Amino acid sequence: AARRDFYWLRSFIAGGVAGCCAKTTTAPLDRVKILLQAHNHHYKHLGVFSTLCAVPKKEGYLGLYKGNGAMMIRIFPYGAIQFMAFDQYKKVIKKHLGISGHVHRLMAGSMAGITAVICTYPLDMVRVRLAFQVKGEHKYMGIIHAFKMIYTKEGGFSGFYRGLMPTVVGMAPYAGFSFFTFGTLKSIGLAQAPNLLGRPSLDNPDVLVLKTHVNLLCGGIAGAIAQTISYPLDVTRRRMQLGAVLPDSEKCLTMVQTLKYVYQQHGIRRGLYRGLSLNYIRCIPSQAVAFTTYELMKQFLHLN
Repeated sequence: AARRDFYWLRSFIAGGVAGCCAKTTTAPLDRVKILLQAHNHHYKHLGVFSTLCAVPKKEGYLGLYKGNGAMMIRIFPYGAIQFMAFDQYKKVIKKHLGISGHVHRLMAGSMAGITAVICTYPLDMVRVRLAFQVKGEHKYMGIIHAFKMIYTKEGGFSGFYRGLMPTVVGMAPYAGFSFFTFGTLKSIGLAQAPNLLGRPSLDNPDVLVLKTHVNLLCGGIAGAIAQTISYPLDVTRRRMQLGAVLPDSEKCLTMVQTLKYVYQQHGIRRGLYRGLSLNYIRCIPSQAVAFTTYELMKQFLHLN
C-alpha cells in the first residue's frame, strides 16, 4: 500500500515538474501573447518580434518573465493534476466503460484537462491580470493583492471564474487531442519501429520508451494539432478574463457573445486566429518539453 500511496505523489511531482519546465521555456512568448491578444495600448501597434524586442527596452529583460512567478504557482498543480488525472481516467474508462484503443485517450485527456483547469483557474486569472500590467501603471501590487482586489471588487468567489466556460470548452479538445496525438504516435511508433525510435526505460528494461528527440517531435506535433483545433476559444477566454480592464467589456459577457463580437469586429484571421503563428512557436516547444520531461520524470521516479 505504501508504494501505491507514493505512486500518486510521484506521479503528481512528475506532472508538476513537466509543466514548469514547459512553461518556463516559453514564458516570454506568453507575456507577448497576452499583450497582443488583448491589444494593450503600449504595444498594440507592434507585431510579435517587435514586441519581443520592445518589452526588454521598456521593462528590462525580466519584463519578459512578468507574471511567471504566478504562472509557476499555477502550472505546478496544473501539470501535476493533468498528468495524474489522465492516468487515472484512462484506467477508469478502460475498466468501467470497457472503451480502449485510441478513443479512451481522447476522453481521458479531455477530462484530465477540464479537471486541471477547474482546480487552478483562479491562479490563471490572477496571472493574466498581472501579465497585462505595464511598468508604471500598476493596479495590482502582487499575487496576494490581486487576489484580494478581485475578490472584493468583482463579486467575491465568482469573480475568479470569469471566462471559465470558454476555457473548459477550449481545454477539452486541446488536452484531449494533445494526449490523444502523443499517445497514438508513441504507441504506433514503438509498435512499427521499436529499434529505430525506442529504447528500454531506465527504471524498467521491459518497458520501451521513445528516444528523447522522437519524444520532442511527437510532443510538438501533438501541440500543433491541439492548438489549431482550440485556438478561437483561447482568444475568447482571454477577452473575458480581462473583462473589466478592456473598454468593450459589456459586449463580451458570455462565450457566444464574445466569439460573435470578435468575429464581427476582426474576422477569422485577424480576430479568432489572431496570434496563432505565435502560438505555434509557443505551443510546439512547450508541448514537446512537457511530454518529454514527463516521460523522463516517469523513469526517474520509477513510474513505469
